[in-house]
Amino acid sequence: MRLELHERQSLAFESPATEILYGGAAGGGKSHLMRVAAIAWGVAIPGLQVYIFRRTSPDLFKNHMEGPTGFPALLGEWVERGCAGINYSKNYIDLPGGSRVHLCHCQYEKDVYKYQGAEIHVLMFDELTHFSPTQYRFLRSRVRIPDALPVPKEFKGSIPRILAASNPGGPGHNWVKASWVDAAQPMEVWRAADAEGGMLRQFIPALLSDNPSISEEDYGKSLEGLGRPDLVRAMLDGDWDIVAGGMVDDVWDRARHVLEPFEIPASWRIDRSFDWGSSKPFSVGWWAESDGTEAVMADGTRRNFPPGTLFRIAEWYGCRPGAANEGLKLLAVEVARGILEREQIHPWGKRVKTGPADSSIFDVESGRSVADDMERAGVRWERADKSSGSRRAGAEEIRKRLKAGLSHPMEDAGLFVFSTCRDWIRTVPVIPRDDKKPDDVDTDAEDHTWDETRYRCRAVEPGRGYTLRLR
Repeated sequence: MRLELHERQSLAFESPATEILYGGAAGGGKSHLMRVAAIAWGVAIPGLQVYIFRRTSPDLFKNHMEGPTGFPALLGEWVERGCAGINYSKNYIDLPGGSRVHLCHCQYEKDVYKYQGAEIHVLMFDELTHFSPTQYRFLRSRVRIPDALPVPKEFKGSIPRILAASNPGGPGHNWVKASWVDAAQPMEVWRAADAEGGMLRQFIPALLSDNPSISEEDYGKSLEGLGRPDLVRAMLDGDWDIVAGGMVDDVWDRARHVLEPFEIPASWRIDRSFDWGSSKPFSVGWWAESDGTEAVMADGTRRNFPPGTLFRIAEWYGCRPGAANEGLKLLAVEVARGILEREQIHPWGKRVKTGPADSSIFDVESGRSVADDMERAGVRWERADKSSGSRRAGAEEIRKRLKAGLSHPMEDAGLFVFSTCRDWIRTVPVIPRDDKKPDDVDTDAEDHTWDETRYRCRAVEPGRGYTLRLR
């Protein structure tokens, strides 16, 4: 049996990286690479235990056990000779030398505990963005190798290792992008923080050209039929700044919607919005609302925006450093003090008015609420609209405003973001739709800045172009 790794991939696996993300274009042969690598490493290292994960069992079987490049086809000759064996009932594959490939799934968060006692030498994730960061970290903690395992010299320092593959998109898009894609240049090897395992990491862009069985020209032509340049770019080039089928991917243009900070005219309203979180991140956004008065841009040009146009001018995202979608677990009073401290450093800080917040902060437990604690510290909020249908209406309002910002000249109130609001830019443009409710976002995704934004957008009376003045 002849095993081949594409030259780009082979060179990458010779690096000392222990957490590799091979991600990007659709059709790049990522799943096939995992199977070939599992077999190659298993044969080269007797006794190696390789675990390949997909989120669900049907996807696991369809991706790795069916078709002309599935495990049964790749190992057919060896199985016939008795050199290898496939146990379909227990989902594992035995290789020569006592190595084993375990085919696993983790549909639910609790499923990771089935592997609590596992000794994983090589851990593989197929479509990593379908997993939560909690699942990934738990399974990563099972990655270790005993001194007794006879690791050949050429593999020392690179086994144990983790190999993950994924297309952009999915509920875990943001944490995967933050952990690999945004953290360093492609192919660069770097060490993650101790809080993130302290392992070496590497991001390898997956290109359609990595798969010699697919004609890039023919596949590209078929994708052109989608009629959407952004979708073509996401699927053909593996662009992690675009999510095919995302909530705003057809109305978002970073070049137009992201502005360098400018001085806010004195007559514009400034307020803030808030989405509460403790174990999950909280999100505070400061907004300026145009009243039609001319504004001087950062480059000195002058622009008039329709009344009601919103500008996200600052933010505070309560996320643990280096760990997307994990909160700071601050008390409500600590968050309130942090808000006031941040407002003091801005020239517009004393102009900030009360704005909408997640209505859950008004829920009373043991005689007090989060809103009560924050008000005692000097920060007041109004209840955001969370009535029936408000999620869908909020999504439509955000989309409508972003689309308005694409027009020149603008006719309707739009939505813009200062370049300093990095967490909004990181999370909102790539937020995916819910597969079952396509008019809403996937709530398993990192949706805190999204929710806080729709609270503010829904504080505007539809079609009238002015803010409802909250009491």
